[in-house]
Parts: sequence; structure tokens; C-alpha cells
Amino acid sequence: MSRLFYPAVFHRAEEGGFWVTFPDIPECMTQGEDMHEAYEMAADALGLSITTMEDAGKEIPLASEPDAVVVEQDGFLVVIEFDLMEYRRRNCSRAVKKTLSIPEWLNEAAMKQGVNFSQVLQEALMTKLNVAR
Repeated sequence: MSRLFYPAVFHRAEEGGFWVTFPDIPECMTQGEDMHEAYEMAADALGLSITTMEDAGKEIPLASEPDAVVVEQDGFLVVIEFDLMEYRRRNCSRAVKKTLSIPEWLNEAAMKQGVNFSQVLQEALMTKLNVAR
């Protein structure tokens, strides 16, 4: 569930630019001065909404099929592509301290080699979870 695609409705703003809503996530709204900025802001707003729901233990709503979305006369549909893993990597990367146990002999051998335990654990977890850096 790393890459998600959600339909968004773009509306032309009276003062110029666009405002954006998500039919599947009503509380998620944003705006932009032009199409490019509105799209980028929509992807960021979607990320904030989804990670907030996920962190709160709430169920993330499924995305509607684009042809099932009713668009008002002043709007048009744009599908927003969103990479949840990339968003978390960019916005949620503070270090978290972990305590672990390994055999003493392995610790001593690694210390002699100057192994960076944090780096090794991060690389191993990324390999295990099949996520790119």
C-alpha cells in the first residue's frame, strides 16, 4: 500500500488558481496559484491526511473509481498519485532509539571492525521490508 491514487476535484478559484477537494477524504482540502502548485499541494495535503489517520489508528478510506466521482459544473477531476513510503521518508525521519541484544562474541567482532550498528540495522530492515533508500 505504498503507492496510492485518489481522485481529486479541482475548482477554479474566482481570484485565480485552483482549490482542491477529495471526495473520499472530505476534511482534506488545499489550493494553489496554478495547476502545478495545486497538484503538489494536493499530494502534500493527501499525505498529511493519510498519515494522520494512520497514526491515529483510523482506517484509511479506499479511493473511489474516477468514473464514480460526481464533479460539479465548475470542477474537473484529477487523479493524485501519492507514495506513502516516500512521504513518510521525507516527513517522518526523526531518529528513534531502539534497544537490542546480540551475542557478546558478535558484538566484539563488530566493534573490532568498526561496524556502525545503526547503519547495519537500517540497511537490514530496508532489505527485509523491500524498501529503497
